[in-house]
Amino acid sequence: MLDQLLHVIPVVMQWQNFLSILAGVIMGIFVGAMPGLGATMAISVLIPFTFGLDPLVALGMMAGIYNGAMYGGSISAVLLRIPGTPAAVATCFDGYPMALQGRAAEALHVSVVSSAIGGMVSALSLILLAPPLARVTLAFGPPEVFWVAVFGLASISLLMGKNPIKGLLSACIGLIVSLVGADEITGYDRFTFDCLELVDGINIVVLLVGLYALPPAIGLLEDADLEMVVIGGKNLAGSLFKSIPKMLRFWKTWIRGSLIGIFIGILPGAGGSLAAFLSYNESKRAAKDSETWGKGNPEGVAAAEVANNADTSAAMIPALTLGIPGTPVAALVLGGLLIHGMQPGPMLFREHPQVVYGFMVQLFLSAVMLLAFGGTFATKTFAQVLRLPRPILAAVVISLMVIGVYAINNRMFDVYLMFGFGLVGYWMERLDIPLAPAVLGLILGEYAEFNLRLSLRLSRSDWSILWTRPICLIIIALTVLVFLWPAVSAYREKRKTRQSA
Repeated sequence: MLDQLLHVIPVVMQWQNFLSILAGVIMGIFVGAMPGLGATMAISVLIPFTFGLDPLVALGMMAGIYNGAMYGGSISAVLLRIPGTPAAVATCFDGYPMALQGRAAEALHVSVVSSAIGGMVSALSLILLAPPLARVTLAFGPPEVFWVAVFGLASISLLMGKNPIKGLLSACIGLIVSLVGADEITGYDRFTFDCLELVDGINIVVLLVGLYALPPAIGLLEDADLEMVVIGGKNLAGSLFKSIPKMLRFWKTWIRGSLIGIFIGILPGAGGSLAAFLSYNESKRAAKDSETWGKGNPEGVAAAEVANNADTSAAMIPALTLGIPGTPVAALVLGGLLIHGMQPGPMLFREHPQVVYGFMVQLFLSAVMLLAFGGTFATKTFAQVLRLPRPILAAVVISLMVIGVYAINNRMFDVYLMFGFGLVGYWMERLDIPLAPAVLGLILGEYAEFNLRLSLRLSRSDWSILWTRPICLIIIALTVLVFLWPAVSAYREKRKTRQSA
């Protein structure tokens, strides 16, 4: 393997390949920052144009777009509380409060450094650990995947916010939405009300943009007379590289988030959203100042961003070694390989080692390039958005929402649906019901249901398959601990109150 890497590095550093990575990173940052768009859309548009390109040039641009878009989603999440990508939802929790405090540049610096670290660590895991980690993935069948989804949903619902009941209620909203559309097992329509637009289900971007973008836009219009937070001058001054030493205190968070992101990335279908949420919650639970999380703690931004970027290259492990794409982007990359006559799977490493190892190195280089272009150019460019008056900014936000959502399927139905979810999100915020569990409920609901029903089919309706396998028992134990944690925390709080009294 080392010989292959040493042989492919000079090829990757040729100007054509290097320029394709750089172009991909810049393109990915801009696309990721646009609400409703993302790496999946950008790569899907790019693939038809790669027919005549060298495979490494095409893959280099894909790698750049992938890592660039994952960071780009945090830009709008920090500045406008609109996650540019689903994985940037957790970045809003502390990034947006930091922007309101005039610390947007600091938040974006933490975001880009954490994104770069997560991307580099993930690429190294792909380079060094692909074969053994692929064997671990083989041990996860439908029962194990079902319990992973349950564990992720329970963690977010019960550990996020002060009221676990409200968290579960939010998760149930997302689960109900995930049931809309054609049943993947039987093919029958569910909750579509004879509406053809709902047969394919509700797109995650429609829910995400509605819940997270419309409520703050309404808030801007409600408080139109208030002075707008302007990010400029001293708030944008200072070098990214001079601020890196101050971030070294996040090293534990970076390690924890990277490991979580790599593990979640290897599991097919889980995605960066789950990685970011789990990393955020685990880091918050381990933090001594956990009461400041959600109010503008930069460590919260670091926890979310390092995990969702650590998921990127790790998601390619089962895709390249087994031919099993765990994410939409991984599926598109496999499509790009097939276009160039390469069959993903174990033989890919033997038949096309220069391409596969070159792609791994390109993923690493694209993460490095984020430090040079994401922390300076993107920060200063997008931070100017907050100079706009509140009504104009609200109009810009709503316009971006409409354009982004309409571009998904080119139909107004999605736009109307987005506004409906926006009103739901507005009242959820008024009632202090967390939004994140609803988003994760939609992401994991269909995922959990499919694997549950598949498990029961494989066992011929024998439910014991869910708790008789060793890995299932471990995940069940962790899930039970999550459900017990709110009660334990409440008991400890009461005990402290009694002792202080």
